[in-house]
Amino acid sequence: MSADPPDNSGHRARLRQRLFEGGPEALLDHELIEYLLALTIPRKDTKPLAKTLLKEFGGLPGLLAADAEAMLRIEGVKDTQIAALKAVHAAALRLLQARVREQPVLANWQALLDYLRADMAPHAIERVRVLHLNTRNMLIRDELMNEGSIDEAPLYVRQVIARALHLGSAALILVHNHPSGDPSPSRADIDVTRKIAEAGKPLGIVVHDHIIIGSEGHASLRAKGLI
Repeated sequence: MSADPPDNSGHRARLRQRLFEGGPEALLDHELIEYLLALTIPRKDTKPLAKTLLKEFGGLPGLLAADAEAMLRIEGVKDTQIAALKAVHAAALRLLQARVREQPVLANWQALLDYLRADMAPHAIERVRVLHLNTRNMLIRDELMNEGSIDEAPLYVRQVIARALHLGSAALILVHNHPSGDPSPSRADIDVTRKIAEAGKPLGIVVHDHIIIGSEGHASLRAKGLI
């Protein structure tokens, strides 16, 4: 006769109590994922799967940002578990984005960097996005423009300016990530930024910055004096 499945309710209750009493810092990364998975996998020890996922994707940010197809390749992971992880990631990004929208972006720079790092640093391919601002430098649109390969994503001057005109943008912040981790701007990054800035100038569209995000930090072309 097979043994009854283990009852992990006591352990989960202790994790829950620690979370309630100690707040966000009370649980380790693997314990957070373990408890989250437990909500979708009843009566099973989810600690091994949590540790496997964190190891496979290089930690909590990489796991939450991971592609669903990549997660499905991990034994024991189904759509339900992926949906739970993606819901947490979406909620975290919306909280960070809400901080960016609260006040003019240029006066809230750290909040912007926190949001961009959380959203873009873990990705394994380059993604280009454009932040559109109004005359008060409030964020009016945050758009993903293009996705590319592990080391390149296209950014087209005509496409960026046409979209800015359509939205009535007064200013832009260009953003892309470097999956290599090194945020140092390339010659191409500098050239396309200057071309967009020049194209926007006679139309009253200002390019405030081009931010490059990497796991090793970020680079601001404005701060480096490159635009």
